[in-house]
Amino acid sequence: MVKMSLDAVQVMSGQVKELKVSPSSNGDARGSWEGKEEFDPSQLELTAKPKPPKPENAVTVAVSSRVLFRTEREQKVFEQKGVEEYLRYQIEHENEPFAPGPAFPFVKALEAVNTRLRELYPQSEELFDIVLVTYNHAHVGIRLINTINHHNLFIERFCMTGGSSPIGYLKAWQTNLYLSADAEKVREALAEGIAAATMFMTEKLTEVSQSQLRVAFDGDAVLFSDESERIFKTHGLDKFFEHEKENEDRLLDHGPLKGFLEALGKLQKKFYAKGQRLDCPIRTYLVTARSAASSGIRALKTLRAWGLEIDEALFLAGAPKGPMLEKIRPHIYFDDQMFHVEGAAEMGTVAAHVPYGIAQKYNSQQKMSSGK
Repeated sequence: MVKMSLDAVQVMSGQVKELKVSPSSNGDARGSWEGKEEFDPSQLELTAKPKPPKPENAVTVAVSSRVLFRTEREQKVFEQKGVEEYLRYQIEHENEPFAPGPAFPFVKALEAVNTRLRELYPQSEELFDIVLVTYNHAHVGIRLINTINHHNLFIERFCMTGGSSPIGYLKAWQTNLYLSADAEKVREALAEGIAAATMFMTEKLTEVSQSQLRVAFDGDAVLFSDESERIFKTHGLDKFFEHEKENEDRLLDHGPLKGFLEALGKLQKKFYAKGQRLDCPIRTYLVTARSAASSGIRALKTLRAWGLEIDEALFLAGAPKGPMLEKIRPHIYFDDQMFHVEGAAEMGTVAAHVPYGIAQKYNSQQKMSSGK
């Protein structure tokens, strides 16, 4: 098992293929715009950038700069030398782009979906809208903008809080999903009803689709409430099966990421309406430890009653999730248990932890018993 600290800024390695991205820097390999050939405006084909959609129409994904980009060196400067030296360092290196972080392929996939949507619905604002969220001072904004332009990302909305909590701003943006390296802020967002997850730095990223956004979800305490998981944790597997059989016609309550799945489904239907179901650039997966025959029916009935479609459902009956996720190659996988997040990371999957439900009590106990 790959060792992974609960500190989301620490690095974990995996023997997987490296994602090919533009040369850039996280403080080690210097990728700069300095010394490049002089720009010739006559060679530029001028095209107007699309306008970002209004928040009330969009599927808003707020991403921390620490998971969109690699900022480990800068974080060390801040921790070891303080905020003034950190700001000085960022200004001195503002022409050096950050390298892509674990959320980068996910954001690129969102933008690829937007391109397809704009082709089919040129006037529609039902699109993904990406907001870059950072605790940084506004002085650091120049380096972030330079990096975004270097990687050809379309991110027009920034939220630079200068050390303050971003949670209030997330509500104002009507955020559908928040991804951060700060587990405490993720818990704050969840407490405010915002879908959120903690992401972890990986040394290498597995290759993922460039044309289809793939999002995988655990079931209990992610899409659904932790009601059934509480039965399993407190009374064991037999009582869990008995509880699910007795309640198979009673819907599960919603979990923290149900709303994000709904938002994905809404965009999927726009492609279906144009006859592109088989060529839809969004694909969703349910990857659950539940057994199909003994406890899967309640999960499927709940999704159907909610009017939600999952493209693929994998009931693993307690088998490891990592090998299945390796085959799916999702841009992101959401799970409430660190054990499964670590297992997914071991196989090269970018996994995000949803700190919700009773499993967090057991995560804390395991952390204490292991001495971490």
